[in-house]
Amino acid sequence: MKDGFRQSMAWLHSWSGLLVGWILFAVFLTGTAAYLRPEISVWMRPEIAMAAPPGPRDAEVAVAAMQQMAPGSPSWFITLPDGRDNVTRVYWRDAQGGGRRFREAALDPATGQTVAARDTMGGEFFYRFHFQLHYVSVFWGRWIVTACTMVMLVAIVSGVITHRRIFADFFTFRPRKGQRSWLDAHNVSAVLALPYHLMITYTGLVIFMMMAMPWGVQQAYPNDRAAFNAELSGNPPPRRPAGVAAPLVPVAPLVRQASDHWGGGTVGRIVVSHAGDSNATVQLVRRDSERLSYSAQSVTFSGATGVLVASSGAGGAAAETRGVMYGLHIGRFAGPLLRGLFVLAGLAGTAMVATGCVLWAVKQRQQAERRGGPGFGTRLVELLNVATIAGMPLAMAAFLMANRLLPLDLPSRADWEIHVFFIAWAACLVHPLLRRGRRAWMEQFAAGALLFALLPLLDAVVTERHLLASVLQGDWVRAGFALGLLAVAALLATAAWFVHRHKAAAAPPARRAAAPAAPLASTP
Repeated sequence: MKDGFRQSMAWLHSWSGLLVGWILFAVFLTGTAAYLRPEISVWMRPEIAMAAPPGPRDAEVAVAAMQQMAPGSPSWFITLPDGRDNVTRVYWRDAQGGGRRFREAALDPATGQTVAARDTMGGEFFYRFHFQLHYVSVFWGRWIVTACTMVMLVAIVSGVITHRRIFADFFTFRPRKGQRSWLDAHNVSAVLALPYHLMITYTGLVIFMMMAMPWGVQQAYPNDRAAFNAELSGNPPPRRPAGVAAPLVPVAPLVRQASDHWGGGTVGRIVVSHAGDSNATVQLVRRDSERLSYSAQSVTFSGATGVLVASSGAGGAAAETRGVMYGLHIGRFAGPLLRGLFVLAGLAGTAMVATGCVLWAVKQRQQAERRGGPGFGTRLVELLNVATIAGMPLAMAAFLMANRLLPLDLPSRADWEIHVFFIAWAACLVHPLLRRGRRAWMEQFAAGALLFALLPLLDAVVTERHLLASVLQGDWVRAGFALGLLAVAALLATAAWFVHRHKAAAAPPARRAAAPAAPLASTP
């Protein structure tokens, strides 16, 4: 019974991982990039000056700018700059569109003037792709990712049950041993960050629990989801405008009062509703990086009198548990060192999924060879492995390259950056049909390495924010990101070199002439 149960878990682990492996690889890789979302956005807008330390007048300048830019808007949303993002980002409801459409702008924190920068989604693209995909409706994209995450949790648990010597195998790696080597690599990458894998998978499900299991909320709050959201966040119910004009109080005293209320905490976001009305409110939200929990701490003042209306952040155990899990998943509380560990753990998770997909393909090909040759299913899996594992990093490099090469005045420029990403990824799917076997792996890894290595060099040609200038100016956000691009290039180049070396060792010249034609897309 014990052996039968373990074999059942092994079967479940293999097939659950394979069926969603390619989506999970993309989710893990873009999720890892999302930890650097502000840094990516800063790098993709080279027109914006280097990051400056947050100033005490940032809130005043931003509110004054919004009074000039959107005086009739029912809502302003202001995100103040920090050490990772060097502009004030503002969003507001367009009064001319009935308050349903949003507009946005990036402001100079010192002057409040709109910053002229190229049209791009920046790191927001990887962040959104991570949990809702793209070119898929938001609803279905989130459902697909949620379903795959459930399967991922099953694969992790069944994998731990299957490998009785999993921790001992962590210290074992046998290179150039075919399937055994891929299994060793899979075990090492899985055990290396096993607590992270469990945490990131389970907390991802918690984030979307209201979508996956809404019945409890529907039972406790029938036809009143707004009341549930208000109780969960601790925010007061929204006010309606009174129709009586009243000037907005100065925001600086409110910022100081909020800081005192939080014991020295810092304001990260400001939400102003119905500015200029006697029922206006000013909500100040504490900076995310100062707390582990993502349940926002906020204080709300009357916009006409400056009187404290409500405060939030001391929710119940259930709300705070969800907030901590949410905060652990997105990692905004992490400093530079811990954020670097999150990135490394995310890369380990990406490698775990990749080696699992390759391991299955290697095993199936070995079994197929004994039966007379691989069938369509095995070859399709091998092709998708190449296009996903080697192709997606190349597509991400093409996305960043498009940011530098597309004309600045191109209409819908941000959309075209995304189009380039998917065009490059589609080319990686076609490429293994033309360049079969290990050549497809080697060429895609090498192409990705070349593109990533060219990006810092391209900066020196088309921008003034290249690596050397960033170092001399003390702009460590851009300098660190450029060095990270070179590190990724080195990693992909190493992968291409290993594939090439393995090919040379595995196929002696005496036997190469008699070898049959290469398969559709063999594994490296």
